[in-house]
Amino acid sequence: MLFDLDNTLVDRAAGLRLWAQEFCVRRGLGQADVEWMVEADGDGLVPKEIFFGELRDRFRLPDSVSSLWAQYRVRHPALIPVFPGVPAGLTRLRAEGWKVGLVTNGFADVQLRTITGSGMGAYLDGWAISGAEDVRKPDRRLFEIAARRCGTTLSDGGWMIGDSATSDVGGGQAAGLRTVWVDRGGAWPSGLPVPDHVTPSVVEAFAVLLAG
Repeated sequence: MLFDLDNTLVDRAAGLRLWAQEFCVRRGLGQADVEWMVEADGDGLVPKEIFFGELRDRFRLPDSVSSLWAQYRVRHPALIPVFPGVPAGLTRLRAEGWKVGLVTNGFADVQLRTITGSGMGAYLDGWAISGAEDVRKPDRRLFEIAARRCGTTLSDGGWMIGDSATSDVGGGQAAGLRTVWVDRGGAWPSGLPVPDHVTPSVVEAFAVLLAG
């Protein structure tokens, strides 16, 4: 049983908003600036060098891009909360005999701080972070590493649950796993092989997993 991290088990978007609010309070900026930062972040998909370059230029900050990025990668992970119901859901899955792992793209230090800071590490049998392994989802090899860290293999079957149609669902399918797409209110991209199940959040996914 493999899960994505950001916006699947933990609310990265909420953590980003909290970080932006803190940043704006410290710099004497307003709520409109918070909203700009949330939009400019692009749900985490905008490269950080670009994001912090735009932020520095927009607000005429004296900080270097590398300094802003270094501060962010320490503080933001500490602000990311676990979605309600996730600890109980993972505990139930493990009680039912499942090995529960995490497979996530991202910088090794940032994702590890997110795992440990949110307390997720206590509910997982193992994890694989792309930045630590030098391979990214949807590459099958990252799924293999995560499964091995959980004491199992992909050939044993299982599930991949996440919010990315390509990295999580596509990667999970290529790895021979059944999949649940956490849609976060979005529509499935046309032309892609469909997941086995679609749920609005991981909490609803737990019911699917426990039933099947």
